[in-house]
Amino acid sequence: MTLSSPHFPGTTPVQGLHHVTVMASDPQRNIDFYSQTLGQRLVKVTVNFDDPGTYHFYYGDLTGQPGTVMTHFPWPDAAKGVRGNGEVVATAYSAPRTSEGYWKARLEGQGVTFAEGERFGDRVLTFEDPDGTWVELVFEDGQPVQPWPGSPVPAEHALRGFHSVTAWVRDTGPVRDLLVGQLGFTEAGREPDAEGMRTRFRGSGDGVGLFVDVVERPGQPRGSFGAGSIHHVALRTRDDAEQAAYLTGLGEAGYRPTPVQDRQYFHSIYFREPNGVLFEIATDAPGFVGDEPVGELGKHLQLPEWFEPRRATIEAHVPKIVNREYGVTLGTRELKPNGAIQATPEPQGVQVYAAGRPLGEARVAMVLLHGRGGTAPDILSLADDLNLSAFAYLAPQAEGNSWYPLSFLAPVERNQPELDRALATVDAVLTELEAQGIPPQNVVLGGFSQGACLALEYASRAGQPLGGVVALSGGLITLDRTDPLGGTPVFMGVAPDDAHIPLARFQESAAQLRARGARVDDRVYPGLGHSINRDELDAVREIMQGVAGRL
Repeated sequence: MTLSSPHFPGTTPVQGLHHVTVMASDPQRNIDFYSQTLGQRLVKVTVNFDDPGTYHFYYGDLTGQPGTVMTHFPWPDAAKGVRGNGEVVATAYSAPRTSEGYWKARLEGQGVTFAEGERFGDRVLTFEDPDGTWVELVFEDGQPVQPWPGSPVPAEHALRGFHSVTAWVRDTGPVRDLLVGQLGFTEAGREPDAEGMRTRFRGSGDGVGLFVDVVERPGQPRGSFGAGSIHHVALRTRDDAEQAAYLTGLGEAGYRPTPVQDRQYFHSIYFREPNGVLFEIATDAPGFVGDEPVGELGKHLQLPEWFEPRRATIEAHVPKIVNREYGVTLGTRELKPNGAIQATPEPQGVQVYAAGRPLGEARVAMVLLHGRGGTAPDILSLADDLNLSAFAYLAPQAEGNSWYPLSFLAPVERNQPELDRALATVDAVLTELEAQGIPPQNVVLGGFSQGACLALEYASRAGQPLGGVVALSGGLITLDRTDPLGGTPVFMGVAPDDAHIPLARFQESAAQLRARGARVDDRVYPGLGHSINRDELDAVREIMQGVAGRL
């Protein structure tokens, strides 16, 4: 079916929800809640492909059909997230209309507190999972899914896949532009909500998981990511060809989608709408039954072929868990209760902002340096575009929003003592990371504009190998050093007419770094201006994946 509208570009419209991905903490507690309390089958146990020391659990119906799948990354002892604007805050399952009494009794019997309500004419129960994620049951006459015979919930009361997700945003307009204007949803209704005005959008499919609800909350704070936070919501498209059409269309519309990611069981692209909500478009195929029989789904730790040579190491690192369906134990590492995590180092009194993997659980990190007049939170937003969850992302804030007072081309003494203080700040952050178990060779140091120049200068002077260096519109501050750089990967990007970074200095910097043994990828982008483009982000992601892949 193709929708005809003044805005929808004419590709096959998105059908509805594919899956929802959440950050959890304790893996066993997560398994027991979703499989034993909610009666969802643990259809796949694998690992985070960006961080193979972390599990990735998939729950759904018998075979994990699209529209039924809730996925979790459990990071033990992770700090709890805080709900807010710019994120999906709740996932609603469809339940038989006649099963409300059963589910109230079941939840009460397991000590789960719930709130009752009504939404667009349907009864709704809202409660929290063990990490504080909002889960909802919408009682309606929705379509049944493939029943799981081993479910502890009787078949007549079993959940029927997703009904909807709810996002909190500052402004509904940009989400409407995306869902209706780009993805082929239709607006299905509006009604007041306790938090603001709720608008419902309906996908084009006729099965489960058809709705995205958006609650407008102007002036309210943004969410803070952590355990219990919903990382993203994935929407369905049938195959790679449809996904490729969306990749092109979304790129042309300015959403900056990532390249296609092979997630083994589906293919994915990721992008954010202007409020900050992270969406994915995932293909229905190939599904979850290609690497183990239907009768054994979730019984084994499944690894993609590129991780199989490291199976013994991965199995030794992931925590021990029990799949209650089979009574089988996977993993070997015993979790220590109440493990301490230092989420944000603050060396020498410098304010350091953090995102991504909690520092106490990370083994790789990216340090991001903002440009003149910028802020640490600004540059830290690149973590969303890079979307590599293995990494802890740290961004120190320069005093007065500037690392040194003049152009990087000025005589060095005219930028002192501020330049030395800036280099010492970077060194203090890397020293703290090493104290937390992340050595310099596991760190990618990057920056934009003035921060890019500082990143290159630090790497040039460091005297120790870094995992990688990224300079987005930058060049070396000094060109008189000769000590070897030992194959350090360096990416540099610039516009040929950048008013702040002369092309000749950019090229001289790249040549000098290359002569000292760095592996330099320097690219010139006509029309880039003083900004960052998608090709640069792809190159940065490649360096980061190389660092993570060595572990």
